[in-house]
Amino acid sequence: MLPLKDNIPTARFPIVTVLLIAANAVVFIYELSLGSHQQNFFFMQYGMTPFEITHGVSLISRSFPVFLTIFTSMFVHGGWLHIGGNMLFLWIFGNNVEDSMGRGRFLVFYLICGLAASAAQIAVIPDSTTPNIGASGAIAGVLGAYLLLFPRAKVLTLVFLGIFFTFIELPAVIVLVFWIVLQLISGAFGYGGINAGGVAYFAHIGGFAAGLLTIKLFTMGRQCVNEKQRYCRAPRAPNEQG
Repeated sequence: MLPLKDNIPTARFPIVTVLLIAANAVVFIYELSLGSHQQNFFFMQYGMTPFEITHGVSLISRSFPVFLTIFTSMFVHGGWLHIGGNMLFLWIFGNNVEDSMGRGRFLVFYLICGLAASAAQIAVIPDSTTPNIGASGAIAGVLGAYLLLFPRAKVLTLVFLGIFFTFIELPAVIVLVFWIVLQLISGAFGYGGINAGGVAYFAHIGGFAAGLLTIKLFTMGRQCVNEKQRYCRAPRAPNEQG
């Protein structure tokens, strides 16, 4: 299933979501200008390598502390499908989550979910020397938040049926629960060793869990921006005294 858009309008322009997408796009365009050897070095330099974090060492020369790769890795992607899929999910679900908590809170929330995603990946494979790159861990946190905020939202979804496909409007709870179950199954059966490449499923799980656990905190005291939103303060009636 591939989500394409939801039916929840935003009250304000999602500037932080757009800026995050723009930042990822700028970094990716720079990556495209590099040769294959330079690109691999770029991944090593700015990707998050669990071994470096757990041992407090840098396997290559850097001009910044190794722990900062936890954050720089969120803006590095390995190909068109990688960045395209991540930015699509960020746009569909991030704009409403940003709307629900405000711009400043959303940026902090996004970075915390990315940090939690890296922590989960490090906890499972602490000695891996493969750099982890991509915004998917932070975006997984956005998905977890959206699941609790707007479970009854409708998401236009591209569904593949063998060689055929169709478009179906599905409840957000179905789309997002299907996604996290897929991550859990893939993480349980698709892990190939400490230096295996591929998808960082445990980072997805960690980010998603962080979104679920912190969304109430980040929306605390905020006024509802949509009648379908949860964990918010209802708008004051016109004649209500403050």
